[in-house]
Amino acid sequence: MTTKTKTKKTAQRRLAEQVLTHITASPTAYHVVANMIRRLEDAGFTGLPEEERWQLAPGGRYYVTRNGSSIIAFTIPGRDFRGYQIIASHSDSPSFRIKENPEMEAAGYLRLNVERYGGMLCAPWFDRPLSIAGRVVVRGRDGALETRLIQPDRDLLMLPSLAIHMNREANDGMKYNAQTDMLPLFGEAADKGRFRALLASEAGVPEQDILSDDLYLVVRQAPSFWGAEEQYFSSPRLDDQECAWCSLEGFLAADNEEQVMLHCVLDNEEVGSRTRQGAASTFLQSVLVRIGESLGRDGQDYHTALASSFMVSADNAHAVHPAHPDKADPVHRPRMNGGIVLKYAANQNYTTDGVSAAVVRDLCLREKIPLQTFFNRSDQPGGSTLGNISNTQVSLMAADIGLAQLAMHSPYETAGVSDVGALVDFCRAFYRAGAPRIRETCHS
Repeated sequence: MTTKTKTKKTAQRRLAEQVLTHITASPTAYHVVANMIRRLEDAGFTGLPEEERWQLAPGGRYYVTRNGSSIIAFTIPGRDFRGYQIIASHSDSPSFRIKENPEMEAAGYLRLNVERYGGMLCAPWFDRPLSIAGRVVVRGRDGALETRLIQPDRDLLMLPSLAIHMNREANDGMKYNAQTDMLPLFGEAADKGRFRALLASEAGVPEQDILSDDLYLVVRQAPSFWGAEEQYFSSPRLDDQECAWCSLEGFLAADNEEQVMLHCVLDNEEVGSRTRQGAASTFLQSVLVRIGESLGRDGQDYHTALASSFMVSADNAHAVHPAHPDKADPVHRPRMNGGIVLKYAANQNYTTDGVSAAVVRDLCLREKIPLQTFFNRSDQPGGSTLGNISNTQVSLMAADIGLAQLAMHSPYETAGVSDVGALVDFCRAFYRAGAPRIRETCHS
């Protein structure tokens, strides 16, 4: 191995370690946003309350949040801008949401009542140490409501499997009932009341001051590097925190005097995005309109800016599976450590078309960034991402990309080390790029 290659691998490993540090510190969408705010403020960004008038200035660096689980950060060029360079990813991951008053007695034990959030693989949740994380809403001293993030640093729960002796067909395939099979064990019946006491302790308030909460189960298993050359890593919540972190890294490293750069991380993609902070909401549209209005631009300026803009929807992609290569398209077979993945779907569940694909591919060729393509098998429907959903609110030229991973929607997913660096390089180059220049012709 040459010195240059060794140096590159060291840099790639360092980036992968950084994204895993972020993921470990971000067990829920609320923590994702809180940790991104810290980085943005350290870099000189100013927070903008939605309920106040904005006074933006050329050269300014700003961020705005909604619901504490979605965030949009942006930079204003020092002179009049043409359009917007946007990368959008999502902050949420499939999990189990804890219901109100969750303690349930069963056979002398105490279980927590939960419901599924998103479409997850259920089997890998069993026999892993679990904890809880999220936010509680409390009554402040002045009577105002306050949200407080909690993340107990200890194992609290387990979903124990039923022994093979009691279900001889367990290895022939299981169908899990969310209300029967997926409620985690918390303690003994005598521990009833301990859950609310735990929340109060973590929030630092008396129990009676807790008014509500948004809490989720969290896998406690630490991330791990593995493989013949430790070229793979596994972690909870790679989908989609890996892309969200890479977008922020590229955003903070870039500058652009022609375009407004926007780093968008939106919540609730895993449940369809139809919330006030999701991709189907007015959040992105509102931010773009307010940027223009605060800088003295009118409605015509808004629409001309959209016509000179580009959005990248960044959400991870399926790698070809070593045991089930037949599940992948016969030709388009992304692999981990093969570079970023450009995703297509004829039904437009992904936004990529011929023109937007050319913009992405041209940038990758110029920057020497490895690029792969993904199509679903023609006889299998695929999922969708936030790109096509957000386009119903803000009409932009867009493309869908991601990084190849295995075990998508498992509580412990797997990806490639070198791909992190490839996506950071792409995001930095994309944010620095000018408005796409496309000459359309209507004749042969």
